Amino acid sequence: MSEERGDISGRPGEREAEKAVLVSVLWGDLPEEEAEESLSELRSLAETAGAVVISSIVQSRRKPDSATLLGKGKLEELQGLVSENHADLVIFDQELSSSQQRNLENALGVKVIDRTALILDIFAQHAHSKEGKAQVEMAQLRYQLTRLAGRGTQLSRLGGGIGTRGPGETKLEVDRRRINMRLKTLNRELRELTRVRRVKRKRRQRLEVPTFSLVGYTNAGKSSLLNRLTDAGVLVEDGLFSTLDPTTRRVVLPGNRRAVITDTVGFINHLPHQLVEAFKSTLEEVREADVLLHVIDASAPNIERRARAVEEVLDELGALGIPTIYVLNKVDLLGDEEREDLRRRFPGGVLTSTVTGEGLAELKERMAASIPASRIVRLKIPVEESGLISMLYRRGRILEVSAEDGFYRLLSEVPPELAERLRPFREDGGA
Repeated sequence: MSEERGDISGRPGEREAEKAVLVSVLWGDLPEEEAEESLSELRSLAETAGAVVISSIVQSRRKPDSATLLGKGKLEELQGLVSENHADLVIFDQELSSSQQRNLENALGVKVIDRTALILDIFAQHAHSKEGKAQVEMAQLRYQLTRLAGRGTQLSRLGGGIGTRGPGETKLEVDRRRINMRLKTLNRELRELTRVRRVKRKRRQRLEVPTFSLVGYTNAGKSSLLNRLTDAGVLVEDGLFSTLDPTTRRVVLPGNRRAVITDTVGFINHLPHQLVEAFKSTLEEVREADVLLHVIDASAPNIERRARAVEEVLDELGALGIPTIYVLNKVDLLGDEEREDLRRRFPGGVLTSTVTGEGLAELKERMAASIPASRIVRLKIPVEESGLISMLYRRGRILEVSAEDGFYRLLSEVPPELAERLRPFREDGGA
């Protein structure tokens, strides 16, 4: 199967977009529908990286060819597509060994990368913070370490572009010793950045502030949801992996409960192990959360498969057992029957739309119900500590209040973290 796309033109002042051919090789019992969805996702990834997809080709085999993954006839067909369309790049949906990549580049005369290299390239383009850049570079270096032999001369001939750039870009002909030295430097930098992040998180834990983490498939709408829940003002882009750096914001829940919510990097099918490893310090925010908000694009195809992909990464992080609220987002794109079907498939899930605001109040109610209940406390507060009274009005409810002998006596409903802070002023024993 192959398909053609329209004319290609680079934008003024920029490097001309690379013209890419996509390739998928199927074997085993992979359902055809799943394979087609994966290829469609590969197209989105390629376009996010800046390529223009001009054609795609699929082959089903009993087993992959050990030298080129493709069979001889299909390889010849691919050579024709590359030549006819003046393609610069061939992207395989399956992982290639270094020898397969080398053999394919020799046969095709253009750069060949796999899905892993493509995702790494997108992360390289979207990393903005010092921590994000260091994590991406570490993942890229680990990937390069597995394919150093015989790659230097070949990649120098084929040039740069998608699959070869990144923060502190390292030429592939660099030797293993230099890469390992760079990895040690990045490890030291990330350990310090991780230490700072942990200090901030422990401060929140000491105050017993409930924490929520947004998790989900890439482009499910997590950043938009963070903005609607907290007025965070986070930049939202309609693209894959637009959020790499975690963002933590305060959220006010029903009952005047205060919590924090963190937006993290999105996941995807076959997320490269190198990235999961490199981003583990950032993803600690997920593992330490009290509750996960698993955001699902309800308008996407095969949402159960996407949800499983997210849960596989959560399992790898040791976060699968954390209480979870399923947030079925983008329901403004669905009809009534589709919504009812969603409720059957995800019982207990909350249907939301960040466009219309639908379901956001219900989600906040569910979030409030998922954290420890408020406590009723009897307090005796000196008048000179009147700032505490203001805090009680902001963060709790005052049920009774009276003033006598230089003290305020109050009966208040407060969240557990505030009850602990007010222990020195409690008349009920502080239990």
